[in-house]
Amino acid sequence: MAYDIKDAGLVKEGIRRTEWADADMPVLKLIRKRLAREQSLKGVRMSCCLHVTAETANLVRTLKAGGADVVLCASNPLSTQDDIAAALSLKYGIPTFAIHGEDHDTYYKHIDAALAHEPNVTMDDGADLVSAVLTKRKDLAGKIIASMEETTTGVIRLRAMEKDGMIKFPVFAVNDADCKHLFDNRYGTGQSTIDGVMRATDLLLAGKKVVVCGYGMCGRGVATRARGMGAHVIVTEVDPLRALEATMDGFWVMSMKEAAPIGELFVTLTGNADVIRKEHFAAMKDGAMVANSGHFNVEIKIPDLEAMSKQVRRGVRENVDEFVLKNGNRIRLLGEGRLINLAAAEGHPASVMDMSFAVQALTTEFAVKNKAKLSASVHKVPREIDEQVASLKLKSMGISIDALTERQKKYLTSWDEGT
Repeated sequence: MAYDIKDAGLVKEGIRRTEWADADMPVLKLIRKRLAREQSLKGVRMSCCLHVTAETANLVRTLKAGGADVVLCASNPLSTQDDIAAALSLKYGIPTFAIHGEDHDTYYKHIDAALAHEPNVTMDDGADLVSAVLTKRKDLAGKIIASMEETTTGVIRLRAMEKDGMIKFPVFAVNDADCKHLFDNRYGTGQSTIDGVMRATDLLLAGKKVVVCGYGMCGRGVATRARGMGAHVIVTEVDPLRALEATMDGFWVMSMKEAAPIGELFVTLTGNADVIRKEHFAAMKDGAMVANSGHFNVEIKIPDLEAMSKQVRRGVRENVDEFVLKNGNRIRLLGEGRLINLAAAEGHPASVMDMSFAVQALTTEFAVKNKAKLSASVHKVPREIDEQVASLKLKSMGISIDALTERQKKYLTSWDEGT
């Protein structure tokens, strides 16, 4: 079995951590048992490009249990947990191509290895597999039943591809499912981003001015948690509705030009490029810290920072590089500008990934069962899947809710009762 990992000696630690996460993923565990019994993914060849974490290990184990032939590669050079890659390859029989800190060439070599599997279903976190199929491996496009996309950045890319007429097979925007973006993006990203910043810097947030760039679900999660730890939170936005919402949620809202000289910690969560750039670095105070929690490392314009610096001190702390500007001010870049929650921490807690990955597994099953009916476009996750996952999650938490009475059902579907 071909795979490419850092250290086979880490396999026991990877098994231990995978099992620890699995204990906090009850919904995915129930789905795994059913898929194993029904074998509804039998004959499916899957290539997955995801963050190689303990939670992901339990997702790909679930897909394999359902009968799928699965391979996995990393969706970010700094998000791979090498012990998990070892456990997947050597214990769970899922070939994994991922090494923490891999360079650009190795990253794309691993993408190529995943596509060499000749999948008929792909699963992406950032749309790199789909992009590679549509540009480098066009021979595979006609064989693919469907693809799942996990993250905001990937969905943005896919909608741009669809607009340009590039999409050649059905793609599901899993990120937009309520069980994903309402919980994973908001609570998961909120907590794990703060965790990554803490681990990288040992920073006391209380009293600090924290600038959160973007007020989507991820941004509001970080803003809320930073405020909860005593920070003075500033939000920057380009969307007037989100800016207004952040204002009414009690946050300071201003332009990046206004925020740059005030902030002490900056976190980007927009899915866009060049959010923090030359003019902003020039205005920042000495010791300002800059981190990214968007999928790609383009939100902070690092080439500008490098060009402005007279000295760069790598590794002043683990996952912290210090750029000394020509005016003497120091800007501290966290996690090389990559996903700070995975570069410096362990990513989202297992209990919130339980819902996201349950949606992934069920949407994969839905796509396989309904392949003849799906058009080559970007699809929403069926509402029934969201409701099923939410119901299972509530049940696992010991929470019961009300059900509509027959009278209530009739009222909600009729129009003849007025004032």
